[in-house]
Amino acid sequence: MKLPSFENARVLVVGDVMLDRYWFGDVERISPEAPVPVLKVSRVEERPGGAANVARNIAALGAQATLLSVVGDDEAGHCLEKLLVGQGGVNASLHRDPGISTTVKLRAVARQQQLLRIDFETAPSHEVLNAKLAEFRIRLADADVVLLSDYGKGGLTHIAEMIRLARAQGKPVLVDPKGDDYARYQGATLLTPNRSEFREVAGGWKSNDELTAKAQQLRVELGLEALLVTRSEEGMTLFRAGDVYHEAAQAREVFDVSGAGDTVIATLAVMLASGADMAESVHVANRAGGIVVGKLGTAVVSRDELEGV
Repeated sequence: MKLPSFENARVLVVGDVMLDRYWFGDVERISPEAPVPVLKVSRVEERPGGAANVARNIAALGAQATLLSVVGDDEAGHCLEKLLVGQGGVNASLHRDPGISTTVKLRAVARQQQLLRIDFETAPSHEVLNAKLAEFRIRLADADVVLLSDYGKGGLTHIAEMIRLARAQGKPVLVDPKGDDYARYQGATLLTPNRSEFREVAGGWKSNDELTAKAQQLRVELGLEALLVTRSEEGMTLFRAGDVYHEAAQAREVFDVSGAGDTVIATLAVMLASGADMAESVHVANRAGGIVVGKLGTAVVSRDELEGV
């Protein structure tokens, strides 16, 4: 696959970051204390998650990723920064809030199967969020595309203002949404809900025509240029004014879908920042999503992998 040059593409990522921790091991017995498996941990892995995984995917493609977010002044926050800056090639500005704990998702895995996930999270303070908004105003001028990654952890309290500021400067704004109230995303360029997220907002549908009607209605109500609904095994569909563009799912074994949405929107942002049109960007993002679901946990796709598909 022939791809445009990514090295000069600049994407500003803002959103909820988290640290994904994996405890790998074997289960050989059931606990005598309760009917639960005993995991004997043999290996621990840590990876950037949430908006941090989005930024890492952008950097892995060879583009310039700048990340704005909030973490706690704790071990997990320092670990996340090290993973992003030292290994991930991300220009990370992580505002430290001493009053919160960095969001951590801890997964216990045995024989490639996830046994349990434990979440640690606290919403950031208004003071730190205001400081992040002030930095956003400064960083905006150096971005080709703005990507807002909403995981519902409180880090995007000022998302409406961020969209307004970015659009006033003519910057495309891509949003990975969360929750059932999309009014806060009014005026964005593109939203990328998955199938279940879209159903939560728009209700169910019984045909592609009904899906199209609901998608176009939401797109118009929110003043979006486009709406991309990712549909798992059904591929992904892009809705624009008077136009519907569908990409079929890539035929490959699905190993783990966690983080696939991060890879899709990251690839979209890089393609758009490189001058590609929307349909071409969706085509390449669909390829990237098809690759990453064949990997365990939050993972990235390289430019070489994309070109080899």
